[in-house]
Amino acid sequence: MSAAPERDRGRETVTVRYWAGARAAAGTAEDTFEVTDGLTLADLVEQVLARHPDDRMARTVAVCSVLVGDQPVRSQDPAAVVVPPGSVVELLPPFAGG
Repeated sequence: MSAAPERDRGRETVTVRYWAGARAAAGTAEDTFEVTDGLTLADLVEQVLARHPDDRMARTVAVCSVLVGDQPVRSQDPAAVVVPPGSVVELLPPFAGG
């Protein structure tokens, strides 16, 4: 059995799910991004904004609560949050309900 090509090693995907206003801004319920080990939340947000390069998405993402897997991200520094390959990241903007 041959080894995987160098370019494929360590590459997997992360799924980003958009909720409420983030879904409206993205125009889709979720996106999948090809990533490498060591991806940070800041890196992932950059990729999200590159895929959806409009002011509405940037403003929405700036106010979103974030879950990586089932864990809320409480860090104020997205560069310090590592997003493991295979993760599901949820972007939840503030919304009213009742």
